[in-house]
Amino acid sequence: MATDYDAPRKTEEDQSEESIEELKARRHDKNSGKVDEDETEAAESFELPGADLSHEELAVEVKPKQEDEFTCMSCFLVHHRSQLADAEKLICRDCV
Repeated sequence: MATDYDAPRKTEEDQSEESIEELKARRHDKNSGKVDEDETEAAESFELPGADLSHEELAVEVKPKQEDEFTCMSCFLVHHRSQLADAEKLICRDCV
């Protein structure tokens, strides 16, 4: 929940004057005691329609590094030689 730090703060007198209805509503609210919610747990319980891909199979063709390519020693991605910034350290332009 977002907090407005510019809003006037309640004094102790204002806080003691909260209505009994408000307090009863808070007592029955399921989420009032929750401080943190695990996002991954909430995401795992949420299922999109048609999102079951368990019967699908992913086929990816892996090609070996070509002669005109190099592996950057900073990001460990394979780039074309035209992206080489430092030939001695084998660093790509993006990592310089």
